[in-house]
Amino acid sequence: MIIAVDGPAASGKGTIARRLAAHYGLPHLDTGLLYRAVGIGVLRAGGDPSVPAEALAACGFGEAMLHDPQLKSEAAGKAASIVSAHPEVRAALFTRQQDFAAQPGGAVLDGRDIGTVIAPHAPAKLFVTATPEVRADRRWRELVGAGLAVERDHVLTDIRARDERDSARSAAPLRMADDARLLDTSALGIEEAVAAAILLVERALHPAANDGDR
Repeated sequence: MIIAVDGPAASGKGTIARRLAAHYGLPHLDTGLLYRAVGIGVLRAGGDPSVPAEALAACGFGEAMLHDPQLKSEAAGKAASIVSAHPEVRAALFTRQQDFAAQPGGAVLDGRDIGTVIAPHAPAKLFVTATPEVRADRRWRELVGAGLAVERDHVLTDIRARDERDSARSAAPLRMADDARLLDTSALGIEEAVAAAILLVERALHPAANDGDR
């Protein structure tokens, strides 16, 4: 069983994907960490994330890199959004993600192109979103909680810029798969969002059993 969870930054998709993985006893992969690892690799090498060749050279990182605390930084997020627009980088990480999805028993993957590119055959697909303002507030609170001095308006500007880059890129742009189920978390708390996600997955996996809910 493969569950694909897509959506923009700070929509809650990561938290929801982790909780779905725990609920169904499946391994979980935050595919955004792969692109953050590439972005940080480029920056540490003194390179430019906007240069395809330099981004591609940083794709050979080991598994240990995915546990680097720096991957959660805003710098990593910005760099990830830039390197993820390079078709060469997406191609280099493609097999790695597909192999994770194809493991026996299934998996939960979250990102921006899981349901459209990585696992279009997934029986359960969610597209998790929220308004830019709500997402910016969540990210701002997270950063402030981590001890960082950031302006809320700056975070909102960054969120909108990332949305534009992710949606406008030519390689696997952020979009909702035709057969995905939409989950707007703007007005939902964590537990409410997780409960709604489980319900949507159940409806996707067992459509006949839920005919009466329509």
